[in-house]
Amino acid sequence: MALRPKSPEDKQEQKAADQDVFLREVDEALRKDQALGLAKRYGVGIGVAAVAGLLGLAGYLYWDSSTKQAAAERGERFMIAIDRLDAGAADAASAELAPLASEGTGGSKAAAAMMRAGIAQKQGKAAEAAKAFAAIAADTGAPQPFRDLATLREVAARFDSMAPQQVVDRLKPLAIPGNPWFGSAGEMLAMAYMKQGKPELAGPLFAAIAKDKGAPETLRSRARQLAGQLGVDTVDDVNKAAGSAALVKP
Repeated sequence: MALRPKSPEDKQEQKAADQDVFLREVDEALRKDQALGLAKRYGVGIGVAAVAGLLGLAGYLYWDSSTKQAAAERGERFMIAIDRLDAGAADAASAELAPLASEGTGGSKAAAAMMRAGIAQKQGKAAEAAKAFAAIAADTGAPQPFRDLATLREVAARFDSMAPQQVVDRLKPLAIPGNPWFGSAGEMLAMAYMKQGKPELAGPLFAAIAKDKGAPETLRSRARQLAGQLGVDTVDDVNKAAGSAALVKP
């Protein structure tokens, strides 16, 4: 059977289809050329970036593992030191804490140093303990609560040999209502005011300590008595005051 000759419309459609196929082939070839060009131009950089990323991830994983392992080792040392201290082996406990106090960082270093200073104080080494507390108080890398407590412990250890104004200068920033160390710092500050002959400053401070519900009851009772001796009334509940006064040694 003879084929029907193509009409002009059919020829036009065939031509358009052929052009479409040709354009797709050209476009695909162009894309391949561009991809090869990018690979040649940036292939090394992309490879380096990928390797750097993998190294960075490996480094982070190593750091995370090392950090957790170091923290676990520090915790173990603390537990060993506490066990030895409970067993009465103070020197062994102090030796266990020595590396943490000298090579540790942040809170663990300050905690180890505080424990060592406390051990020295219990052993009657007041000067050594006071020096250690002073070093912690001056350590800007230690957390502020540790520095404040070290300041309080240092002044307590040296109170009798310090000039009253030195006590005032060191403890006045801590003797503020609401501060965790208000009671203890305030009591020593008020005693320093007494030594300076300033009962008008000591009395209200003792009264404030007596009214501080966050302070230990023995401290509040002692402050209530001293405030009363200075003519400052702090008795809100006479019966309670009378009962707690028995806790204060004459």
